[in-house]
Order: sequence, then C-alpha cells, then structure tokens
Amino acid sequence: MPRPRSSERSNAFALSSLFTLALAMAGTALADEPGKWLERMNEALTSRNYDGTFSHWQGGKVETLRIIHRVQNGAVSERLVSLDGSGREFIRTGSNLACYLPDKRTVLVESRPAKESLLSGFPTINDQTASFYDIKEVTRTRLVGRDTHLITVTPKDEYRYGYRLWIDESTAMPLKTQLCDTHGRVIEQVVFGSLTLSSRIPDAAFKPEISTEGFQWLRSEDPTPPRDPGAVDPVVWDALKLPPGFKMTVRKAQTLPGSTDPVDHLVFTDGLASVSVFVEEKSQTITPDDERVDESARVGSSSAFSTFIDGHKVTAVGEVPPATVRFIANSVQAGPHH
Repeated sequence: MPRPRSSERSNAFALSSLFTLALAMAGTALADEPGKWLERMNEALTSRNYDGTFSHWQGGKVETLRIIHRVQNGAVSERLVSLDGSGREFIRTGSNLACYLPDKRTVLVESRPAKESLLSGFPTINDQTASFYDIKEVTRTRLVGRDTHLITVTPKDEYRYGYRLWIDESTAMPLKTQLCDTHGRVIEQVVFGSLTLSSRIPDAAFKPEISTEGFQWLRSEDPTPPRDPGAVDPVVWDALKLPPGFKMTVRKAQTLPGSTDPVDHLVFTDGLASVSVFVEEKSQTITPDDERVDESARVGSSSAFSTFIDGHKVTAVGEVPPATVRFIANSVQAGPHH
C-alpha cells in the first residue's frame, strides 16, 4: 500500500487535531451546560412575572403556599401566602419586607436585599462555589406535563447540603426542588402544582388579605449609634478558622425584633450555603455552669448551635449540616478593634 505524501500526512494531522479540539470544546460545552441551567433558573426567579401554588415539605409536615412575583419598571414586588390555616403572609416591596403573623397578632418589618427572592435557597454557582460542589445534568424528564432538566448539585465534603432541581425547559423555572443531606436523603422539598407566567400583575395582588387591627408592629433595624470619642475601642468578633470555602461577608450590629440590646451579626458563606452568627452582649447573670452548656437544635432544614465564649452567648444558624454551625461557632473569637 503506497505511503501518503508528506503534504497528505500534514493535512491528515491537521484534520485530526481539529477533530480532537472540536471534541474537547464540545466536552467543555456539555460540562458548562448544567451550570448554565442554574443561571437561567435564578434569572427567571428574579426577573419574570409569575403566580404559582406549591407544596413545601419539611420535617414530615406539608404546607401549601402561593407565591406572586412581579418586576415592574425595575421595582420588585412579592407576596408569599400560607394557604393552610396559619394565614401567614410575607409581602416584599423592593428591600422592605413585611411579615404578617396572625397567630402572634404581629407584623414584623425588616430590610432584605433587593435582589433576594422570597423563594430563596436556590443554588447559584460561581467560581467560588464550583470548587466545592459537583454539578451534573442527570436526565431530561417530564413533570406536571412539562419537559424538565434534572440538575444535581452535590457537595464534595460534609460541611454543606446538596440539591436536586427539575428545571422547566421553556421557562427555566424550578418546578421541583429537593434539599439533600450528605447521604443524599431529602430533608426539604418544594413542588409547584400550578404556575402561571403573566405579562401584567395588578397592584391589588400585593395587598394582605388579613386585617391587622390590634396587631403589634415590630421593626428590625441596624443601629448605628454615635461613638463616644473617649470610649475604649470595642472588640471585633471574627472566626479564627472556617470550613473550606467559607468566608465572612457581613459584620454589623443589629437589634433583633422585640429586644433592645444590640447583637453582633456575622455572616459566613461559601457562595451558596451561608451561616449567620449572633454574638450577644456579655450578661452579668451568666454563671460558670451556664457556660459549660452547649445547645444544638434543628429547625426544619436549618441547624443551630449555641455556646459561650468569654461570657458572650454565640449562636450560629444556617441551612447547613450541624457540624458546620458547630465548627463556626466554636471558632468565633474576640479581638481588638483596629
């Protein structure tokens, strides 16, 4: 069999190289695609107008809720209503959130990041989070009569939870979401029973249905009292060590609703999971026996852990495994203000 001439060999090599490069580029595109679906989902949740009813399962209890979301002239309005007895309503206008709690005859008003939806907790993947989670498209399937992409977000260690998301192919809305523990067990689930995307939603859709006559109104504010120039520099709380990927993003003083004493509020996040730490002022009523008692709790999918450090009660809470809040709370230390 005659050997190919050198020019033919060069052309064959070039074609082979191009083919290899094309395969590599296709592989990269496929690898990026699950992350792109998460981007589209978060864009849909924050930019679309929608009205939907969903069931929320957590800790063996199921609640039915309605969510209404509107973006009009750049302003975001949202209303989340419990349809199962309690009558709780959450209404957000921009960065102002009002929580109507009929069972407590209370309305709690607080600030919330303007871009943060009441349907929070959906994963957002960036360069920071990609190192600590594996993102894959498992399959394409039908759900409530719609074509969906099943995307999994799996943590690479024991310090964070994972997700399974069924994302609608045409609207990029999450029709079903599961929060999973480190063993893959479902600890929280949201499933939409109905979902309508509307071009126009009237103002009346964002008015509370309940009467607030006789209700107590509580406002959560971040105090910024003027400092006495002659005062000693206050301590600054920080964590000496953190789980891999976590870093502090917030440090501020805050007055919790129903309290007059400010607390130091720290937030640590890996870009997806986050933990809030509250450090209370030193109490003269705390005894050495009190300081020996640590407290752990699970509230739905959230974990909480409290301990005492230098006479201050430190509480860490977040939608993360118990080991994570314990790790962070025990790492908190006080240092001088610089």
